Amino acid sequence: MNIEFRFLQKAIVDKNYISFTYEDKSYRNVKALKMDDENRVHCDKGIFEFGKIRKLVVLRERF
Repeated sequence: MNIEFRFLQKAIVDKNYISFTYEDKSYRNVKALKMDDENRVHCDKGIFEFGKIRKLVVLRERF
């Protein structure tokens, strides 16, 4: 299991904002809502494939 995957799971449970890059586009202050069985992350700004997420940062702020 990937360490970034575990950080993302913890951010979803704790309701922390996340920041990441996805296909060379930067996203900040994103609410990660849930992950499905196909490793897709459902957020308030869209649905993202976990394999394409880079530079994942879990922020201290909560929603």
